[in-house]
Amino acid sequence: QVQLVESGGGLVQAGGSLRLSCAASGRTFSNYAMGWFRQAPGKEREFVAGISWRGTSTYYADSVKGRFTISRDNAKNTVYLQMNSLKPEDTAVYYCAAGLKTRTPAQLSQTWGYDYWGQGTQVTVSS
Repeated sequence: QVQLVESGGGLVQAGGSLRLSCAASGRTFSNYAMGWFRQAPGKEREFVAGISWRGTSTYYADSVKGRFTISRDNAKNTVYLQMNSLKPEDTAVYYCAAGLKTRTPAQLSQTWGYDYWGQGTQVTVSS
């Protein structure tokens, strides 16, 4: 089992920044690829960003490319999502996820590619 706890969400004005953190515990964090997803009210959960278990490969949804950065610190068992130039359409609950066998871009970008999920943290961007 892997337990994931997100933090860092909140209310921010459009154009502002937030950094989300996801702390992992349980199994060996460095064995897992990690991803960030988000879900707005009435919408399906969607991929935001993913990072390989070594941290050498990152992937982003087109909607956040150039504004968001995913990173990980395996020594701290933590993955981060730096969000800049936030827009009202970024408003959602953000979830982190861990996948043991998640390797390909297709696996990283889909909810079925992950084994464990956090409870989510709310991000609200006001206009």
